[in-house]
Amino acid sequence: MAKEIAGQIKLQIKGGAANPSPPVGPALGSKGINIMEFCKQFNARTQDKAGKVLPVIITYYTDKSFDFIVKTPPVAIQLLEVTKVKKGSSQPNRQKVAEITWDQVKAIATDKMPDLNCFTIESAMRMVAGTARSMGITVKGEFPAND
Repeated sequence: MAKEIAGQIKLQIKGGAANPSPPVGPALGSKGINIMEFCKQFNARTQDKAGKVLPVIITYYTDKSFDFIVKTPPVAIQLLEVTKVKKGSSQPNRQKVAEITWDQVKAIATDKMPDLNCFTIESAMRMVAGTARSMGITVKGEFPAND
């Protein structure tokens, strides 16, 4: 018989750096989940992505057990890594903080594709470009047309 799902928790934790301090401890403790067990499993699964912010969806069951899915880093974080900028623009329509190429946008879109709600790489690239625009990052050149 399948376990009965009690709920889900969504968190963003740095890879390989989950510890019982906030925000992880209080979020899991209030639901009765074993905090140390989650931290050990998460850190073991994300050692290769150490330091990167990773969204995680924790599904917990009525018998206090849990499963979790680790997603790819958010597009905004990946854009900041590519451009080597500390943060996005406070006025993205007026102040531009960086420039990226369509090749870099395609690389991010390809990486993020499993977590996006689109079917083609072109639509994923448009989503990434939109995030870049809202952060004050300019995408250089023309959108690569389908060959």
